[in-house]
Amino acid sequence: MSVGPGTHALCHVLREDPELADVIPEERRQLAIDECVARELWIPAGEWEPPGSMEGVGLLVLAGLIVHRIGIGRRYGAELIGQGDLLRPWQKEPESLTPLPVISGWSVVERTRVALLDDDFAPFLARYPELAASLLARAIQRSRNLLVNIAIIHQARVDVRLHMLLWHLAARWGRVRSDGTALPVRLTHNVLADLVAARRPTVTSALSDLARRGLVRVTDDTWLLSGQPPGELLDAAAR
Repeated sequence: MSVGPGTHALCHVLREDPELADVIPEERRQLAIDECVARELWIPAGEWEPPGSMEGVGLLVLAGLIVHRIGIGRRYGAELIGQGDLLRPWQKEPESLTPLPVISGWSVVERTRVALLDDDFAPFLARYPELAASLLARAIQRSRNLLVNIAIIHQARVDVRLHMLLWHLAARWGRVRSDGTALPVRLTHNVLADLVAARRPTVTSALSDLARRGLVRVTDDTWLLSGQPPGELLDAAAR
């Protein structure tokens, strides 16, 4: 199976993702870190056609950023997938689940590195059952992140949606600096529009407004968030 051109090598999954190693009891942890290896694959930036099928758990994102877009008619929703997320892009939903004409597309925003947790990785899950539970927790957390996104797009004002979305993403992939919270992800206004259920011109205008108020600015593909999460914007929206 191949997910695109690039170098195929082995990586130590628990060394790449230390949070997974934390669930292994200390007396067995180092052995698990040394033993649990998987194929490392690179997916180049651009439109991505996932593999048709494969066996195993799925792909664990080690670095990079992927956008998954779902459309009905001319309206799209989007999910941002990044470091720590577990996905199975080849998994198709039974047609009986919805009669709607749903279309799906994948786009790699930043060159992405994944660990292929296929059948070759399965024996490690039997040897370290705590790891299987942790990977299941990752899948559940991804669904919770989607619920947060749904709650965000129910806010009436687009500036509030954008501000909340950026803080939500910063909680996952941001870092605190002396001048604010930095979110080093490259997000176009088109992608942001899909993520907050708005039109691109409206997103551009709302971002300009947030910048004028000193709440958000972007430099070199890094979003810098100032102050605290947007509780004050929610209060203003309520008023």
